[in-house]
Amino acid sequence: MVAFNVEGREILLVWPKGGELKAFQGTCPHHNGHLKYGGFDGRTIRCTFHDWVFDARTGRGVMPPHCSLAEYPLRIADGLVQVSLVGCSPT
Repeated sequence: MVAFNVEGREILLVWPKGGELKAFQGTCPHHNGHLKYGGFDGRTIRCTFHDWVFDARTGRGVMPPHCSLAEYPLRIADGLVQVSLVGCSPT
């Protein structure tokens, strides 16, 4: 799990077990807690502040189920990860 900031947006990169590299909003939609301080077990992303949990393959809420993380499109080109900010806004 790696976090970085692009044009004022915190982005979280994760590589779920058995999945592909993903780029999600780096803050929890609950109270904007920084997810980089939480946990990542290869399957889920956990916010350290109130223990909200998200599926690392989809960004969908596991606990509670009614929430989700915004996913940013990405590609790997010439060994670099490129994340697009177009058409995606964090919740």
